[in-house]
Amino acid sequence: MSDFSSARSVSASGMQAQAQRLRHLSENISNADTPGYRRKLISFETALDQGERVSTVEVGRVSLDKSELSKIYDPAHPLADEAGQYSGSNVNLLIELADAREAQRSYEANLKMFDQARKMSSSLMQLLRR
Repeated sequence: MSDFSSARSVSASGMQAQAQRLRHLSENISNADTPGYRRKLISFETALDQGERVSTVEVGRVSLDKSELSKIYDPAHPLADEAGQYSGSNVNLLIELADAREAQRSYEANLKMFDQARKMSSSLMQLLRR
């Protein structure tokens, strides 16, 4: 595999990982008001392709945030206990939006690297044709 192909595969794996991250962040945001919902967290892992000797990024296991669920006072809610409280979610919208912005910027950086490698490869091919 050429260096240009290696660069594109590394960038593509980064884009796929950030897309997965954005998917889980959007699930967290959409379930922020769901009672008992626990925030999903993902981790990234390095994958080494022995044949190509290239390290790429993979999404690790999805885990649930173990932090305390918020307590909401609403005696009229069907899930409320005898004290009038029920468990909300542990999703903090500010954290989710900040993480989404970071994932978006990382995706864009990988996309620019992919595009640069593609342009360089194309330019090299044009030079070799002359």
